[in-house]
Amino acid sequence: MFVDRVHIEVAAGNGGRGSSSFRREKYIPRGGPDGGDGGDGGSVILRAQAGVDSLAALAHRRQWRAEHGQSGGPCNCHGRSAADIVLLVPPGTIVIDESTGLALKDLAVASESIIAVKGGAGGKGNVHFKTSTNRAPRETTLGEKGEVRRLILELKVIADVGLVGKPNAGKSTLLSRLSRARPEIADYAFTTKTPMLGIVSVSRDRSFVLADLPGLIEGAHAGIGLGHEFLRHVERAGIIVHVVEPLPVDGTDPLANYRSIRDELVLYNEQLGKRPEILVVSKCELPGAEELLATLALEVGREVIAVSAVTGQGLDKLLRAVLVEMDRQKDQPKKPVAYSLE
Repeated sequence: MFVDRVHIEVAAGNGGRGSSSFRREKYIPRGGPDGGDGGDGGSVILRAQAGVDSLAALAHRRQWRAEHGQSGGPCNCHGRSAADIVLLVPPGTIVIDESTGLALKDLAVASESIIAVKGGAGGKGNVHFKTSTNRAPRETTLGEKGEVRRLILELKVIADVGLVGKPNAGKSTLLSRLSRARPEIADYAFTTKTPMLGIVSVSRDRSFVLADLPGLIEGAHAGIGLGHEFLRHVERAGIIVHVVEPLPVDGTDPLANYRSIRDELVLYNEQLGKRPEILVVSKCELPGAEELLATLALEVGREVIAVSAVTGQGLDKLLRAVLVEMDRQKDQPKKPVAYSLE
């Protein structure tokens, strides 16, 4: 099961209480204080882990609580510190504080981590309060309270290239031809309900990650259908490959479909409108493909690539265009990826 957004509550453990104790040993009449410190409470840590591709493991449990530290003991014995809880999440997970809406950490790279809530420090035993004038202190301190926080974990698929377009535009078939991914393919809309990733190997030393993103509909930016769930994954794609089919199954106008999807991207996040876009006419073996190719080229003022997943036409040209754009991006200074918390 693919899960890309969960709400959880994380609570760190409290620190253990310090001990009030005195040495009582034969032949040591003035032993003095020997109360040990309490142990630290456990923290809750979120760590991005390669190979984890969904938040499904966290979806079944809403509360994650670390253990408390143990109290200190006599003879300067420190209480046992509680173990930390480590929750593994996919790379690309954004950790958001639910109460403020602020992004605490973008775990974009595997092995990155964040202490979501820190455990309380253990209390001090009475040995710390011994002075030359107070040789038998009975003061101790309680352990600190552990932090508690409600979090939103939001996964945004990280891909070099993202396929966008209307439902049934041919994105899944294109992904299956360019990579070894095997997405569901059928002659009805919304066969792709979750992002599908594939590794496209161009040569022995050149490859990139291609994402088939679920089809968009008008009003997606406002959450119609599953708009926000689909659009959040587009934000991670460095290059957008916009797929337009010449004969939509719903009888709509292909040019209007292209404009509609572009509008949805911009309305959701203005930065997506500035993202590099490669425009592709799929199913170019069908009637009307040549006319659509010319119309779209006139609309955008640049070359449009005609491809066919059935015959293989244009696939090499598409790969070359992607590599050229990737090389161009490498030569430009890195800019932070903008994303929405909505």
